[in-house]
Amino acid sequence: MSNSPLVVYTKLSPNHSGQRTHGIDRITPHCVVGQLSCERICDCFPAGRGASCNYGIGTDGRISLCVEEKNRSWCSSSNANDQRAVTIECSSDKTAPYAMTDAVYAALIDLCTDICKRNGKKKLLWFGDKNKTLAYEPKANEMIITVHRWFANKSCPGDWLYNRLGDLAAKVTSRLSGAAPQPSPSGTLYRVQTGAYKNKANADSQLAKVKAAGFDTYMVKAGGLYKIQVGAYSKKENADNMAAKLKAAGFDTYITTEKGEAVSSSGTATASLAVGDKVKLDANAPVYGGTSKFASWVYSSTLYLRELNGNRAVISTQKTGAVTGAVDKKYLKKA
Repeated sequence: MSNSPLVVYTKLSPNHSGQRTHGIDRITPHCVVGQLSCERICDCFPAGRGASCNYGIGTDGRISLCVEEKNRSWCSSSNANDQRAVTIECSSDKTAPYAMTDAVYAALIDLCTDICKRNGKKKLLWFGDKNKTLAYEPKANEMIITVHRWFANKSCPGDWLYNRLGDLAAKVTSRLSGAAPQPSPSGTLYRVQTGAYKNKANADSQLAKVKAAGFDTYMVKAGGLYKIQVGAYSKKENADNMAAKLKAAGFDTYITTEKGEAVSSSGTATASLAVGDKVKLDANAPVYGGTSKFASWVYSSTLYLRELNGNRAVISTQKTGAVTGAVDKKYLKKA
């Protein structure tokens, strides 16, 4: 039994029951209740805590391995479930409905697809009913989704993900059937911005205020104006959610589809990179937010820039589907 090749960080927890007593035919996604990196998720399971998971998905979509897939993790408050389920802790907001980033959800689709493929499954099923699910005996080519709230008095995985599990199952099953993942019809990105200034000094001041309020923000220049941007989203509803958070924090906010050029705090325009560009990775580039390195083959590969949020660039060997990881964009150059 193998582990996912999508993993970019491994820190194995001692908290598990050894090899499974049942074959894998379930996937149980969880909300970790915090916007954590994949490394930090692994740190949540030290010896003596009495909890663990097989995989963690960080807020930027990077995937970590906490318990090898062959072993039963301690994740769902149910020995019977965890003996047969691959458990996945997903970074989320700390409060209901425990929303997740676009990157987390995309990585969850990729990871579930990979788990199914390696375990010989052609379908991922979601029934949305505890009794029906637990009474169902999956066929040899089927995997089913279960949730933590069925085994304990918890809201996990949160209503945000729970309400998307039908979509998750459909997308994974579509990929398993050989259908290519479908991008948004127009490729539109919805950019959440809070302030547009002719004067760079005023933009710098607003940037500092937004960062001080706890938002990951950056500056772009478009139409002769310096604009403060807090994320770019493929789904309008996710942009709306971020805009609502900014407004609740006291910032005037708007959503635009206009693309701008990233600008550093010193006022120098960065090298022009756009989502979809073919890029090469600097030989010294570490994984974003840490010091660990990518697999050696990544540095010699031509990659696609899949997402760009401030300095954080998500890269992949594929135009769609699984991502390789995230890196500071300063380590990228156009191929």
